[in-house]
Amino acid sequence: MDPKAKKIIWISWLSIVPIGLYLTYTFFPPLISGVDFDLFAFLLLISFVASVPMVVNNTPIFLIQWVSLAVFLTFGLFYEMILVQFGIIVLLIKLRVTKQQLYRFPLNSLMFFVCSLLSGVIYYALGGVHGLTLVENPKLLLIAITYAVVNYALNQLILSGIRYALFKQKQQYFGKDFIWETITSILTLPIGLVLYTLYIEVGVVALLFVGVPFASLSIILNLYYSTEKVNSYLQKAAEIGHELAERLDVDGVLGLFLQKLKTLLPVDEAYVLDKENGQLHIIRMESNHGKFRTFETMKPLKKGEGIGGKVWADKNALIFSSSKEWKPITKEPLSPDMESVLCVPIVKSNEVVGILLLASSEKRAYEKSQLMILEILCSYLAVAVENARHYEKTKEISERCALTNLYNYRYLDNELQAEYGKLMASERKKISLILLDIDHFKSVNDTYGHQSGNEILRELAGRLENLVGKKGTVARYGGEEFTILLPDVDKQEALKLAELVRLTIANWPFTLEQHISEKNKKLLVNITASIGVATSPDDADDPQSLIRHADRALYVGAKRAGRNRVAQYVK
Repeated sequence: MDPKAKKIIWISWLSIVPIGLYLTYTFFPPLISGVDFDLFAFLLLISFVASVPMVVNNTPIFLIQWVSLAVFLTFGLFYEMILVQFGIIVLLIKLRVTKQQLYRFPLNSLMFFVCSLLSGVIYYALGGVHGLTLVENPKLLLIAITYAVVNYALNQLILSGIRYALFKQKQQYFGKDFIWETITSILTLPIGLVLYTLYIEVGVVALLFVGVPFASLSIILNLYYSTEKVNSYLQKAAEIGHELAERLDVDGVLGLFLQKLKTLLPVDEAYVLDKENGQLHIIRMESNHGKFRTFETMKPLKKGEGIGGKVWADKNALIFSSSKEWKPITKEPLSPDMESVLCVPIVKSNEVVGILLLASSEKRAYEKSQLMILEILCSYLAVAVENARHYEKTKEISERCALTNLYNYRYLDNELQAEYGKLMASERKKISLILLDIDHFKSVNDTYGHQSGNEILRELAGRLENLVGKKGTVARYGGEEFTILLPDVDKQEALKLAELVRLTIANWPFTLEQHISEKNKKLLVNITASIGVATSPDDADDPQSLIRHADRALYVGAKRAGRNRVAQYVK
C-alpha cells in the first residue's frame, strides 16, 4: 500500500475513534453499573471467538457479531464498541499481521467503530432499549434483528468501499466469501439473541450455556478445516510428484518444484543445496525480490555450517519465525529483508542428499504442520532429480562419440533438423555446414598404428572445439570425418573459419605417444585435411541436401583438386 494512504489511515483513526468513543460515552452512557465481572466474562468470550475464526475458502470469517449483539442489547453502545475493538486486536494478532500491515489495526478499528455507531444510532431512532427480555417486549425482537441486519450491511458496504479506494479491487457480490459470511451471520443471529435472553434471565452463567457449545463447534470446524487443508496439500503433493516424474532434465525438475512450492506456501526466496564431495553446494536459487549476492559466490557449506549444514548434521527440519533467530548462524546468501525461514533435509534411502531452504519476508510465515507436506515433496524431488540425472547421463552417452567426446552423427542430425525448423520459421537467416576429412589417414594408421590414429582424432577434436567455441556445434561424422554446424553464419564467414581450421591442422604437428615405432619416445606428425563448405538456403533446401552438397564440395572441390584445401559448393 502507498505510504501516504497508511498515514491517512492512522490520522483518520486518531481523529475519529478516540474522540468518537468519548462522545459515545457522553451521549449514550452505559445504563448498567456494577457489572465489571460480567463485562470481563463477555470480554473473554469475545476474545476467544475472535481467536478461532472460521476459515472458508482461505478467508477468515469474523464471528463475534452474535456476542457483540448480546453485549449491545444488554449494556449499550459504548460497551459494545469497546469489546469489539478488543476482539479486532485479538483477531489481527491471530492472523499474524506483519509490520508492513500494521495499518490494518486502525483500518479495521475505524471500520467497526463506524458500523457500531451508525447501526446503534438507527437502533435508538427506531425506539430500541436495553435490558428488557424479548418475551416481555416482542417489538424489541424486530428492532434487534434490524440492528443486526444494518450492522452487517454497513460492514459489507464499508469493506467494499475500502477495497476499491485503497486496493482498486471491485467487490464481487454473491461470490463464495459473501455467501458464506451471509449464511454464518444468519445462523449466529439467533445465538446472539438467545445469549442476550438467557443473560437477562440467569445472569453470567448464560455465557457457559451458549458460549461453551459455540466455542466447541468453532474448534471442531477449525479442526475440520485443518484436516481438509492437509488433505488438499496431500492431493497437490501427489500431483506435483507425478509432474516431477515427467521431467527428464534436472533444471526442469528443480524449476517446476520451486514453482509449485510458491503456490502452496509463502515463498519469497528458495534455495536447493546439493550434497557433493562432503559439502553442500547451491544448485538452484529463485527470488521474488531484487538483486542480491548470487550463489556462485557462496562457499560450499560443511556439515554443521549455516542453516543448511545444521539441518544436514541433525537430519531435522528447522523453522525460524524471525531474522533474529537465524542471522547469527546463517552462511547462506539470504536477503536482508527475509524474516521467516524453513529448512528441510532432502532424504533418500535414509541419507541426506540435499537441503531445501525457503524464506519469506513475513514473520511467522511457516508452521510445523507444513513440514509433513514438505518432507513428502522433498522425497519426490530426490527421486525425480536422480532419475533426471540418470537420463541426462544416458542421453549424453548416446549423443557423444566415446573416443573424441564430440557429438555424434545422431545428435548432429537432430540438431540440423531443429535448425532447419528455425530457418523455416524465419528465426535463422543462414545455416552453414563445414565437412572435414583428414588426408591419407589410412597411411597414418598403417605407419604408426591405430592407437596413434586415435590420438590424432582426439587432439583434432580438441583443436576444433577451441576454434569454434560457442559459434557452432562440432561433431564427429564418422571415421576421420568431422562436421561443424554454424547457425546464422553466411558462406563467406564459414569459408574464413574453414581456412583457419585447415591452417591450424596443417601448420601445427600432432603429438603421438602410443605409436608402434620406438618406445618411450614422442613423435610429431604433420597431417592435412580437406574441407567442404555449403550454406542454406543458398545451396540446399533441406538438411540432407546441405550435407550432400558439403560432401560434394569436400571430395570434388578439395580432394580431387589436390587435398589440403577448402572448397565451397558451386551449383
